[in-house]
Amino acid sequence: MANCIRCGRQLPGFTFGRKICQWCMQHEAHQRGELSDDAPQPVIRQPWVRSHESSITVTHVIFGINAAVFLGMALGSGSVMEFPMWELIRWGANFGPLTLTGEWWRLLTNTFLHGGLFHIAFNMWCLWDLGALCESLYGPSTFAAIYLTCGVAGSLASVAWHPGGVAVGASGAIFGLAGALLAGLKLGEFSVPRSALTPIMRSLGAFVVYNLIFGFLLPGIDNAAHLGGLICGVIVGAIIAVAAPQQEQAGRRLAVFAVVLFVLALGATQLARYHGLPLRLGRSPFAPRAELRKNDATVVDR
Repeated sequence: MANCIRCGRQLPGFTFGRKICQWCMQHEAHQRGELSDDAPQPVIRQPWVRSHESSITVTHVIFGINAAVFLGMALGSGSVMEFPMWELIRWGANFGPLTLTGEWWRLLTNTFLHGGLFHIAFNMWCLWDLGALCESLYGPSTFAAIYLTCGVAGSLASVAWHPGGVAVGASGAIFGLAGALLAGLKLGEFSVPRSALTPIMRSLGAFVVYNLIFGFLLPGIDNAAHLGGLICGVIVGAIIAVAAPQQEQAGRRLAVFAVVLFVLALGATQLARYHGLPLRLGRSPFAPRAELRKNDATVVDR
């Protein structure tokens, strides 16, 4: 990720060819008399880190967790290019017969798993870019809540669409970040001059459209999770942008996530009922694990 040639701030991802950050672009436009005095100021991370602040961000922590889990799976399986289905299930993959019969934590744990080296490499590249921008706009705690909530929403959409498949990957949560950014930049007080906003929105839109197209064209890509995470991110980002744009409005933001999680829990309840299963929480009573090897489930990466 490049730095602004004016102030040194780190430029957000997906802005290839740009050399000046949004803050400097708005500052220069204001000096030229192109903006009013009350024009909204873009929220951009400082180019320096104060002595009492840690340089480790939530994005770094999430990145590290994904990398650590991948390393553990690589050491356990003796492979890095592609992990066996049963190794994925053992580590917490989203698998309908287990998820829907009590092991609901798989809706979250699977978002930290990846099917192989190329899978995690692409997802972590996207996380590094989108995460930095999203965390700068929403703040660390809200960013973490958006990431985890959208990850669960994507996983719930995934298991609803193909309950017999084994799904892993962080891209449901990453699509949620893209959705939250699109809604926040468009509707909230994060708004920036059109000259700065247009290329960011175009890049985010291209990211979403291209990846959804690839998901429909290529086998083994879980577009249900992509859409679930994206829709959840747009909804959460839009509500926060309108009702709680300031990071100090923690109570309102907490209420937003409480409502969204309640809706997701209600969706999980209805999904279990649709499959004729009792809603329960705990280790799944579904068949001994050894017998699951006979199942013809497909592995779905995200």
